[in-house]
Amino acid sequence: MFDPEPELITIVEGPTPEFRPSPHLSFQSIYEGPEDSEIAMCELRTLKGDSILKRCRDAWKEGRPVKLDYPDHLRLRQQVDVVAMRLHELEEGPLLVLWISQPVNQLTEEEQDEGEDDVGF
Repeated sequence: MFDPEPELITIVEGPTPEFRPSPHLSFQSIYEGPEDSEIAMCELRTLKGDSILKRCRDAWKEGRPVKLDYPDHLRLRQQVDVVAMRLHELEEGPLLVLWISQPVNQLTEEEQDEGEDDVGF
């Protein structure tokens, strides 16, 4: 089956986005899929907010996914699904708010570290 080409919102420079849990629980119930995921949000400053919003709306109308492409803390490229967005006009300039779907980690790093010390007989 053909996978449609995603529309990318690419962060070229700047820090890694800060993903925070979404205060809107309705997004979690609306966006369910075959894999466990959680909805988080991030805010991005942009000069082309209207253009990005139009491109993403067009992609969703065409049935194509929208992905945020960003550098992680090691500067490696990562992608996550964008499930909703909103553009706010502030005095400082446009602010793009994205709600993204990110995979739920089965074990946190802390739980993995604790498991390594256990010896079972």
